[in-house]
Amino acid sequence: MDRPAVAVAAVAVKNGEVVLVKRKYPPNPGKWSLPGGRVELGERLEEAVLRELREETGLAGRVVRFLQPVEYIEREGPRVSYHFVILVYLVEVEGDASPTASDDAEDVAVVPVGKALEMDLTKTTRDVLERLLSEF
Repeated sequence: MDRPAVAVAAVAVKNGEVVLVKRKYPPNPGKWSLPGGRVELGERLEEAVLRELREETGLAGRVVRFLQPVEYIEREGPRVSYHFVILVYLVEVEGDASPTASDDAEDVAVVPVGKALEMDLTKTTRDVLERLLSEF
């Protein structure tokens, strides 16, 4: 990676619970995280977060508001292997569809935020959910 990548993530809420995906590929394979990914060239941020939610879970949603930026930097010795600037949005899931894991996710779950914090989360997902809880 020669420069930071812009990414988005959705705190997707369905019936008062949060949607999480279990990562299949690096970084952090096997850990639970918010649905999200890289912004494509020419794509608006809100479009990107809804696309990523749909691609990873099959769910449609509506952006409620921007929540916060987070950074994810992973190093292998002196080399930076990952550097993402992640823009996190609160998204309300629309419709009655059940989530299904895409081919780049091991699993998908819809759980209360308190239960989510007991799961094996990525650090950035844990930070976002803890901050969100502290606001209520």
